[in-house]
Amino acid sequence: MEPIVLIPGLLCTETLYAPQISAFSDRPILVADHRQHNSIEAIARSVLDKAPDAFALAGLSMGGYVAMEIMRIAPQRVTRLALMDTNARADTQEQTERRQVLIRMTRERGFNKVPHLLYPGFVHANRAADENLKSVVLEMAEETGPDAFIRQTEAIIGRLDSRPSLGDITCPTLVLVGDGDTLTPPDLAREMHEHISGSELMVIPDCGHLSTLEAPNAVTEALKAWIGSTSQFSPR
Repeated sequence: MEPIVLIPGLLCTETLYAPQISAFSDRPILVADHRQHNSIEAIARSVLDKAPDAFALAGLSMGGYVAMEIMRIAPQRVTRLALMDTNARADTQEQTERRQVLIRMTRERGFNKVPHLLYPGFVHANRAADENLKSVVLEMAEETGPDAFIRQTEAIIGRLDSRPSLGDITCPTLVLVGDGDTLTPPDLAREMHEHISGSELMVIPDCGHLSTLEAPNAVTEALKAWIGSTSQFSPR
């Protein structure tokens, strides 16, 4: 049965995919470790070193950046691709400056406040006061830790613009985004969808950036359709 490789986002662990891991318990699943390197390419190569010879690949946010790098390095090993709440563009100067502020804050004043500052952007506006979801997000951040956060952030800052290589993707591809995702909005998902011939675009209602946790049932159903497809999705 086709294995699945899942790549989490910034400050996220395998908990990000807990509902989906449960749903796909009938097949091998590898949750990638994206905490050890400070470049997207190095992370991608480390994932490939540990992954099966052929696998379905899904990444959310930063995980999507790594997934797109894997598609440049070893597209022949990927049987299908899911890009969730992510963005094919390189970092803007404004985004880089904000990330560098968080790196400096972590180094000079500690990491404790950083996850709290990031949380509102991670979720739909109607979940800003969801203490249960917030506790899950903060627990993942604590498990990730300050050193890995800095490495991840440096990797995100240095990522390539993936738009020129999206047209080379030929495997069945799902592009998924929450309609209330403010970090990687639906327009950026549509851009990826338009660049990947035959891809499927799915916009999840009442959902923010962490779609796998915010709308687990809808995302899992979308992934079941994706993993069950035998050819390119029909364009919409």
